[in-house]
Amino acid sequence: MDKLESIFKYQSLFDNELAEKRGLTDIPMEVWIQRETLAMLSELAELIDEVNFKWWKNPRPVDLDNVKNELVDILHFFVSMCLKTGMDADELYRRYLEKNKENFARQHGTSEKKGYEAG
Repeated sequence: MDKLESIFKYQSLFDNELAEKRGLTDIPMEVWIQRETLAMLSELAELIDEVNFKWWKNPRPVDLDNVKNELVDILHFFVSMCLKTGMDADELYRRYLEKNKENFARQHGTSEKKGYEAG
């Protein structure tokens, strides 16, 4: 099992236990996605606070360990949403590669979608 598959496996185990122990097994997928998107937004807000985005405030030293922890929190919710939609690690990887190829094509001006090419 590769690392991404392992992440998906452990997130699935956690999600299933959480739903069972908290009586959340009958919640529709779209409600889960809404909740997890809000949770991810909350984690993104915590991340942006870690990197001194408030230009009107004196910056403090960035705690890289906290930044990494917030990124992991975001990953938890992201993978959970993938699982809720039926996407496994293989599908995510395949879709990522397809989109990455398209992103390069856009930057190189070879995509059917115009307006992205870099000078």
